[in-house]
Amino acid sequence: MNIFLIGFRGTGKTTVGRLLAEKLDWEFIDADEYLEKKAGKTIRQIFQEGREALFRDMEEEVIRELSGMEDKVIAAGGGAVLREINVKNMKQNGLVILLEADARTIHERLQKDPKSSTQRPNLTDLGHFNEIVHLLEYRRPYYEKAADHRIDTTTISPAEVAKVILSVYRSWLKSR
Repeated sequence: MNIFLIGFRGTGKTTVGRLLAEKLDWEFIDADEYLEKKAGKTIRQIFQEGREALFRDMEEEVIRELSGMEDKVIAAGGGAVLREINVKNMKQNGLVILLEADARTIHERLQKDPKSSTQRPNLTDLGHFNEIVHLLEYRRPYYEKAADHRIDTTTISPAEVAKVILSVYRSWLKSR
């Protein structure tokens, strides 16, 4: 089995994922980084070449591949849940945890993350904060449908989030 972390950028998927993987003695994989290595290009470059559709096709292939692995903590890209096949693949071999935060917190976190502005493309022309608000609202039903469990990371530390996920995972295993 695997643990998949879903949610918008800036909700803590990578930070929490690394901590969780360490606690479980599993490998952590960031699906976006995995995709970039496989493609030999950044996500920004992929968007510039083929727009979002090309990226989503590549992401679908990566999620399918990662879903076939075992004992991994996988941080899925923020929009991976937009394709039903990705959700199906994640749920087939793992527990799907949604990490959430409010728009202001996400905006503040992304402002502090140099990778966010240099490697991640804007998906709308609404401006940074308004794009976050818009995409959170648009993706909310997709996230909620995909999630086996939800955790709001707005006010708790990544270590606390990892601890909660570990508890949820152990309960989930017992119920299977």
